[in-house]
Amino acid sequence: MTLLSVENLGVAYPTRRGNVQAVTGANLMVEPGQIHGLVGESGAGKSTLGAAIMGLIDAPGGITDGRIHLRDQSIGGLDKAAMQALRGAKISMIFQDPLTALNPLLTVGDQIVETIRQHLDLREDEARGKAIALLDRVGIGDADERIDQYPHQFSGGMRQRVVIALALCSEPDVIIADEPTTALDVSIQAQILDLVRELAREQQVGVILITHDMGVIAEITDVVTVMYRGQVVETGPTAKVLGNPDHDYTRALISAVPPPNRKMHRFELISYGGGLPKVNIDELSGGWTAPLSDGPLIVAQSLTKLFVQKRSLIPSRRRYFTAVDDVSFDIRAGEVFGLVGESGSGKSTIARMIAALYSLDGGSVHFDGEAVDRGSSATMLNSYRRQIQMIFQDPFSSLNPRMRVDAIIAEPLRHLSDLSGDEVTRRVDALLEGVGLGSAAGRRFPHEFSGGQRQRISVARALATRPRFLICDEPTSALDVSVQAQILNILKDLQEQLNLTMLFISHDLPVVRQMCDRVGVLRNGKLVELADTETLFEAPQHAYTKELLRLMPRFRTG
Repeated sequence: MTLLSVENLGVAYPTRRGNVQAVTGANLMVEPGQIHGLVGESGAGKSTLGAAIMGLIDAPGGITDGRIHLRDQSIGGLDKAAMQALRGAKISMIFQDPLTALNPLLTVGDQIVETIRQHLDLREDEARGKAIALLDRVGIGDADERIDQYPHQFSGGMRQRVVIALALCSEPDVIIADEPTTALDVSIQAQILDLVRELAREQQVGVILITHDMGVIAEITDVVTVMYRGQVVETGPTAKVLGNPDHDYTRALISAVPPPNRKMHRFELISYGGGLPKVNIDELSGGWTAPLSDGPLIVAQSLTKLFVQKRSLIPSRRRYFTAVDDVSFDIRAGEVFGLVGESGSGKSTIARMIAALYSLDGGSVHFDGEAVDRGSSATMLNSYRRQIQMIFQDPFSSLNPRMRVDAIIAEPLRHLSDLSGDEVTRRVDALLEGVGLGSAAGRRFPHEFSGGQRQRISVARALATRPRFLICDEPTSALDVSVQAQILNILKDLQEQLNLTMLFISHDLPVVRQMCDRVGVLRNGKLVELADTETLFEAPQHAYTKELLRLMPRFRTG
């Protein structure tokens, strides 16, 4: 018997200008023990389809057509109370961002125990015992101790394991996993995917895996459905759809995936359905290019960073965690230097130390021969910060939702430059034109843009002060492959045409291969290998590097 079936589903959102059809005539079937992949670009309707199955469509939107059946029960038309009873008990969801899916004010144990008791008839102590067993099952060590910790005390990968434990605690028939591994490095991603595969196989749970990562789709799914602008354009066995697709859009989507086995000069763009807004580098730069120095632009020597693990008024009783342990490297002018490693390896901590956002507990950072630290003079730090900028992983959280886009881009100019008000306005307009959004976009707010457009805004803001050095901390991990290709091509053009130097941090190894000239590999705060990119990928020396490359999902495009 089919576990879940969706027939001719339609979802619409009424507006003053009429209905916006988010999903039209969608069909989907999930069998017991099957992992069904759902792929497509941002706005394709993937998450909307998952939300419709869960009964989580935000008002005033709603299901307009079609049927949803769970086994032999029609669930598309259930009232709020009935759907709430079904949700969690029979259908669970794993969300993309575990930090926002968990209540920061409650321990993970409180949240899991509450969910268990809501769906199962268990006493408090029985529910706690089940919660500990679940945490242990999803691979969280010392579960009997960690159950009393709060979400912020877990790494990204561990938080995602907690969310999976929450999804499992009611013993559901179907799990909808919405981008469950997007923000995770390859080692944690492999563990999470193994866990999902094990659940499907051993408990005959049906899984709908929503993702933009075609490598993950190739690695784990049995069947894949491709969506484009709210419609299903192709469905079939994964090997067939990825190996010999029927639809032009599927072929275009696959072509945009960066290959792990070779280096390309540029990323393929999806041309299906119309062109993309062009980037004008001359408009972005205003004719400016970064000066090149003969030696390294950045020299990081013996970097060390400690964080307090256990606080105490008595210094001898304090416990510290070494996040970065005696790390040294340099970044040559005009180079793209990559840092890779699993969650908690120290990548982002190093970036913040170089940006003088974290103080140094040991070692030094030199920029163009001059020492830099948070203890430097305000004049020196302002001069330094004009020359370095950061592009963050999540463009929505890094943009102030209460400020208009033009004010967001103008902010570093007003603080770090001597430009007049009219000059700031002209540069902001030029930057928005340069990233292909148009100056009129400056009068809108961040929530009015897609993820890819918001990242273009982040690029415009980062270039506002005409920096020499860009720190890109997971700049495309939250974006689908087509938007990722746009943003990465923009960064390539900026680096090549403006002489920019970049520190590129990512867990996506195929992207690192395409973007970087040299790569450093971090593990537990230590730099275990540093080599030219092609040397690292073709002949890795350290056992940990070899393991990272082995765990990389394999999806070859040619």
